[in-house]
Amino acid sequence: MRGLIETLKNIYRIEDLRNRILTTLGFILIYRLGAHVVIPGVDPMQLEQLQAQSQGGIMGILNMFSGGAFANASIFALGIMPYISASIVIQLLSMAIPYFQRLQREGESGRKKINQITRYLTVLITAGQAPSYIANLKMQLPASAFVMDGGFFWISSIVILVSGTLFVMWLGERITDKGIGNGISLLIMIGIIARLPFSLFAEFFSRIEEQGGGLVAFLVEMVVLFLVFVATIALVQGTRRIPVQYAKRVVGNKQYGGVRQYIPLKVNAAGVMPIIFAQALMFIPLMLSNFDTETTTGIAAAFSDMTGFWYNLTFALLVIIFTYFYTAITINPTQMAEDMKKNNGFIPGVKPGKKTVEFLDAVMSRITLPGSIFLALVAILPAFAMIAGVNNQFAQFFGGTSLLILVGVVLDTLQQIESHLLMRHYDGLMKSGRIKGRPGSAVTI
Repeated sequence: MRGLIETLKNIYRIEDLRNRILTTLGFILIYRLGAHVVIPGVDPMQLEQLQAQSQGGIMGILNMFSGGAFANASIFALGIMPYISASIVIQLLSMAIPYFQRLQREGESGRKKINQITRYLTVLITAGQAPSYIANLKMQLPASAFVMDGGFFWISSIVILVSGTLFVMWLGERITDKGIGNGISLLIMIGIIARLPFSLFAEFFSRIEEQGGGLVAFLVEMVVLFLVFVATIALVQGTRRIPVQYAKRVVGNKQYGGVRQYIPLKVNAAGVMPIIFAQALMFIPLMLSNFDTETTTGIAAAFSDMTGFWYNLTFALLVIIFTYFYTAITINPTQMAEDMKKNNGFIPGVKPGKKTVEFLDAVMSRITLPGSIFLALVAILPAFAMIAGVNNQFAQFFGGTSLLILVGVVLDTLQQIESHLLMRHYDGLMKSGRIKGRPGSAVTI
């Protein structure tokens, strides 16, 4: 406890770090306040049906990622997800279109152009989603809930929802530049955490009811949640170290090389992206049915039931497939082998060149298989929690995107704080060693 207090004092002593943390908290406060500002023309006292629709299932996931803004009919109702979708599209285009590949190789100027294109695509995606959200709003709420109606309401609401998403995107970028951590990731995490206290208390009170299982059942849930949390940390931090020997070379009177280093290959190099990809596809049947889960039939109904067999089987298979897919586009064995060769490095027992590429590819395939299966299991754990009787909102914290984002973003943010401390010769957050973050946030895009 004394060490933690001393660390907090050290954080306060570093002016730059202190200002960054306060700036981050200020932007987060603005985001949370905006999540409760209702779209003009909608009576905030008549949102019960919309909030009931967002209690569970896929709509509950959408509401959780927006920090409750979806159920509040807020100006931030669509949240940051349109920007995430745009970023995913740009990443996919970067694999197939030479123009985007060229931009990636242009360094900072190319990155700025890609960011600008992503912003334009975000506007288009949000403009497409906003009318669907308003149509769902009109379907769920009684006519008396709308203070004004007609074309002006539609146009003004669409403009407000698009502007709200762009403002949230701007807040995320400002946090990244002026604050601490990855801004977009932090906003998603804050939206998730904002629902945790309500979900936890709801689960607690439901358990202490006459047929809820009592306090023992609640404590068992907490133990299981803790074990899942620890296992997820192991998945995020798990690596396979590949030794690389650098050959000795003499330049003038100085000797270079002759040392051994290690390349850390992550068990889960794809992060949370496979689940986001898979979940985006699982949303399609519901979107085609205009978010109406009560009247859907056939395939749409099967893929709207988060506890159903076919939903979870398909979801798990998609996560495994996308894990291999995303690992393949983020880890390039050929480039790694070329970099080793340029620096006179080689893997002991493996010939440089093609053999090294084959070796690295084989290692990645072997460690990706268990990683993808474990990731798929984490993705469908909330469904098992719901089947076990956990309320729908609290079940989302037993796995899936929520837990991975929480773990990844927390580790990355703590790692950045620790880096600031170590640069100024203060003790880090953990005396046993540095926090093992990820090379980029769980949802860094």
